[in-house]
Amino acid sequence: MRLAPFVILCILASFVLGVPAPGRPPNIVFILADDLGWAELGCYGNAFNETPCLDQLARDGVRMTQAYAAAPVCSPYRASLLTGQYPARHGLLDYLRPATANPLSRRHVTIAERLKAAGYATGMIGKWHLSGYKYHKAPLELRATDHGFDEELVTEIKGVGNGANFFPYVFRTQPISWNSASKDKLLPGKEYLVDRMNHEAVRFIERHREKPFFLYLSHFAPHSILNGRPDLVEKYRRKHPPGRSTRSRCYLCQDAGLEGDELNHWAGDHNPHLAAMLESIDEGVGMIVKKLEELRLSEDTLVIFTSDNGGELNVTSNAPLRGGKSQLFEGGIRVPLIVKWPGKVPGDKVCNSPTSNVDFYPTFLEASALKRDESQILDGHSVLELFQRPGAARKGRTLYWHYPLPKPHFLGGVSAGAIREGKWKLIEWFGKEEASLFDLDRDPGEERDLAAVHPERTERLREKLSGWRSSIPPPK
Repeated sequence: MRLAPFVILCILASFVLGVPAPGRPPNIVFILADDLGWAELGCYGNAFNETPCLDQLARDGVRMTQAYAAAPVCSPYRASLLTGQYPARHGLLDYLRPATANPLSRRHVTIAERLKAAGYATGMIGKWHLSGYKYHKAPLELRATDHGFDEELVTEIKGVGNGANFFPYVFRTQPISWNSASKDKLLPGKEYLVDRMNHEAVRFIERHREKPFFLYLSHFAPHSILNGRPDLVEKYRRKHPPGRSTRSRCYLCQDAGLEGDELNHWAGDHNPHLAAMLESIDEGVGMIVKKLEELRLSEDTLVIFTSDNGGELNVTSNAPLRGGKSQLFEGGIRVPLIVKWPGKVPGDKVCNSPTSNVDFYPTFLEASALKRDESQILDGHSVLELFQRPGAARKGRTLYWHYPLPKPHFLGGVSAGAIREGKWKLIEWFGKEEASLFDLDRDPGEERDLAAVHPERTERLREKLSGWRSSIPPPK
């Protein structure tokens, strides 16, 4: 069969200019912040933090106001992202400890595996936190490369969360670096972790521009101990005096010869380190968008930015939402979500429909015209149409949470389950035989418990939540 001259020219142009060939599946760039609250971005109303690139991303796409994490802490969220399942089904119910014997099981068919099988280049940069680590004597360590990712860069090799955010990434007197980026230095000067990850993301896009790619950029920031780039930290100190510290002891301050929290790592409000870390993340979003434009990949790339759970109350407030990380109040599970896909998703739109991160798996399948693997049960639903028609009327859906804890969480969380149906949300407090009911339309801050006012609705939602839990077989 002979090709028409115009078709031949189009194909040649795609090779010479780097323009994607017609019919190519979309690239997917998924950017995840760690412990970033719903109200931290400028486009969500924050007047202290500066996020110009993310604000522009929202103007170019859709900003979701009622996006939810499937859990109020990191590991369950990440497992739900990759499996399309609620934590009650995949079995990772709380954050994984460094020596855990129960990593995310290889029995799952992850979204990375589905995309890789369809010809995608798949890369994970940053925080994995779905396994224990050999360093901590975990009996089984499973990495991103065991779950469908071709590349795994700048990732943890031991427990994280200690504030060692500068090359060579060694915390105090510990014998080794906590992440794999210490093997080589990429950036001049005092390399900062977020900057390194941003550059690795751009390099991944450059390497794989000739074929569809799935990039999972999983930031460690702004997870505490907060520790921003000094130039940006000073900028925000000048902008507004840091709030009172929530802790009187700060290891990083001690190492600098200071008492208390003189460097404001634990400031409870107007935290200069939180703002600085967020600005560094924001700079990376701008770098990625610019690179996609330079390579003429913008219209062929679905870009998503979100967070794994609400902000940690030691260093921020999630107001007007109640609560924070490790809690099933809105402040712990409602997260920012921005979606951009030029030509496919409209610009400068706001969507108020509820969605959960279990929905990303089926959404990516639909965007890529792929069928799901029948062996992988999916709790999520594709929300591609929701992104494309954000203002359309829709039938309501029910969302569920299951967060059982053997004892109160060190961050303030308690053992609970929750259900949201329409405007109504019920939280069942495990071990107390109590439940709270909230009307989120009238009371998004969950200040008024209506369980006693609406006992029949409370009991019906509680029974529905119990029935949902009972319908899910124990994880194998």
